[in-house]
Amino acid sequence: MKTSADPVRDYLSAVERESSALPADRRQELLADLAEHIEVTRTERPDATIGEILTELGDPRTIAATALAEAGNGTTGTPAGSDVDAPARRGKVHPLVPLLMLTLSLPFTMIFSIGPDAAFDPGPVFGFLFRVTGAVLLCTSVHWTAVQKTTGVLLTVIVPTTVIVSWNLISGHAAAEIPALLGNLGSLALMVGTAAWLWRVRRA
Repeated sequence: MKTSADPVRDYLSAVERESSALPADRRQELLADLAEHIEVTRTERPDATIGEILTELGDPRTIAATALAEAGNGTTGTPAGSDVDAPARRGKVHPLVPLLMLTLSLPFTMIFSIGPDAAFDPGPVFGFLFRVTGAVLLCTSVHWTAVQKTTGVLLTVIVPTTVIVSWNLISGHAAAEIPALLGNLGSLALMVGTAAWLWRVRRA
C-alpha cells in the first residue's frame, strides 16, 4: 500500500471531506485555521512529530461534527456563502474569558470571604460561580482540544477544589493564617500557570 508523503495534506483533505455540508467559505476558514495551528505548533514545538500534532488536533470527523454543530441553524435553509450566518460564527467567546474566570475564582473567594462564623459567606459562592462558569466556557470553546480542556479543568477546578475542601475538613476551618495563605497561593499559582499554558496552546 502506498503511504502518503504529506500527512498534513491528507489530514486537511479528510477534514474537508467530512465537513462537506458546511458552506464553502466556512469550510475554507476551518481548513485555514487548522493549517495555521499546525504551522504555529511546529514552530513552537520543533521536537513534536507531525503525527503527535495531528493526534492532538483530534479526529477529522470530530472536528467536522463540531464545526457543523457550531454552524447550527445558521446553515439551515441558507445558501452557501451567505452572510446571514456570519454573526453566529463571529459570536464565539474570546479564549481569554474562561481563563480569567478560572484564575479569578480563588481571589474572589479570598476577597469576599467573611469567615466561617458568618451566617452567609459570599466568598465561596462567588468563587464557585466563577469556577463553574469558566469551566463550562472552557469545555465548550473551539480554541482547545479535548485533551487540553480536560487537563485545564483538572488543574484549575478539580485539584484546587479538592485541596481546599480537604484542607478545611482536616483543619476544621481553624488552620493558622500563614499555612492557609500559603496553600491558597500554591493553588493560585497552579491555576495561573495552567491558564498561561492554555493561552499558549490555544487555536487561532
